[in-house]
Amino acid sequence: MITIPYLTALTTYFSYGLLFAFGQFRDFFRKIFDRWHASNLQGYAPICLGLEDFYIRRLYLRIQDCFGRPISSAPDAWFDVVERYSNDNNKTLKRTTKITRCLNLGSYNYLGFAAADEYCTPHVIESLHKFSPSTCSSRVDGGTTTVHTELEECVANFVGKPAAVVFGMGYVTNSAILPIFIGKGGLIISDSLNHNSIVNGARGSGATVRVFQHNTPSHLEKVLREQIAEGQPRTHRPWKKIIVIVEGIYSMEGELCKLPEIVALCKKYKAYVYLDEAHSIGAVGKTGRGVCELLGVDTADVDIMMGTFTKSFGSCGGYIAGSKEVIQYLKYSCPAHLYATSISPPAAQQIISSIQVILGEDGSSRGAQKLARIRENSNFFRSELQKMGFEVLGDNDSPVMPIMLYNPAKIPAFSRECLKQNVAVVTVAFPATPLLLARARICISASHTKEDLVKALEVISRVGDLVGIKYFPAEPNKQHQEQSMMKLE
Repeated sequence: MITIPYLTALTTYFSYGLLFAFGQFRDFFRKIFDRWHASNLQGYAPICLGLEDFYIRRLYLRIQDCFGRPISSAPDAWFDVVERYSNDNNKTLKRTTKITRCLNLGSYNYLGFAAADEYCTPHVIESLHKFSPSTCSSRVDGGTTTVHTELEECVANFVGKPAAVVFGMGYVTNSAILPIFIGKGGLIISDSLNHNSIVNGARGSGATVRVFQHNTPSHLEKVLREQIAEGQPRTHRPWKKIIVIVEGIYSMEGELCKLPEIVALCKKYKAYVYLDEAHSIGAVGKTGRGVCELLGVDTADVDIMMGTFTKSFGSCGGYIAGSKEVIQYLKYSCPAHLYATSISPPAAQQIISSIQVILGEDGSSRGAQKLARIRENSNFFRSELQKMGFEVLGDNDSPVMPIMLYNPAKIPAFSRECLKQNVAVVTVAFPATPLLLARARICISASHTKEDLVKALEVISRVGDLVGIKYFPAEPNKQHQEQSMMKLE
């Protein structure tokens, strides 16, 4: 639970209220002015109308230079950012030929596989020559290659499940799979901060959806007891099935799921467990096998294990792992498997090769070193930010660490000032987060060196002082930088 300082909440509401009032005031005069011009709609209803359109025009467009920044290199520890300019108050942005080399604190490149790798890259190039950039077909037609079958076996062995199926897009892995698992007469109990792909998948399933307080097993038990006692709406018949959906690491909070307690509750009330490990697989655990390994949970107790390859593995797509019967059922019925183009063979080979590095099957210890480095980098960076007085969310070992900004004016200020000092960060605000809880989301990588992290801390500290986001008193430390360097050595 985030406790927002009273004055901060008050000023944030006031800022949004001021923006809303002036925006509505301008729209009022805009409507009057438009009456004098002929409309091209010819009786059509406006295709873009409502609060979403108002938010885009009056709030988002003012700061859109902070989002969608084009890059012209691999998303490694440092990358090249293409500079842009606007001649119409940010309504449109135009690229320049100027490139700025920036420290990358925004990409999900947790283990550093997004850049060229001495083991992965040659294998990927070889697969590109042997197969092609695309299969140009769905899996059930001509889109299943030997690389795909090898990948599914590799993933199943890695996560500790009998079988797995892979898809070409991580978002679709949730949104297209959930309607296959459950439908009308079923119950989905979802964490209140689950990813949008889970929300859309749950809505599209036709099942009844209930939400429990974020990462609160006691409230989950309360919801389970109430729903089992009441049964289905109107008929009060028993639910056909109940699925509890949680994430391994919550992408906007950086928190680890309380998986042992949740699994115990699901066993007690005979509910299935669906675990989304998009941000945890490959990034946490002694051998990179995710939150089950980190928290000591037997994978046999998790019915459906979902994850993506877009973070730790430097590729694209997602997977579902479970029993052989479940995976076979998905292959017969899931539209993402039956109709969508299969994952690119080079992308599939990248995943296989990165897993081999993580497990040491490449004949080196680089995988273990990467896992140790991401853990050390994440814990060091989080502790230093907290010492400086920032409000940082999340748990130790998590490579995701949100810095709370709150006020809408501080979103572009923090992003732009960091960019001026060659540090690229990602800011997140409404509607991706609640209105009051805007933040900068820092993602740490194993490819970051100690010098990179110290530079980032120096810049973020200066910008934090400038925009006023140090909500706690900093710890006195006269030799801060020297001690920072020693901790990482």
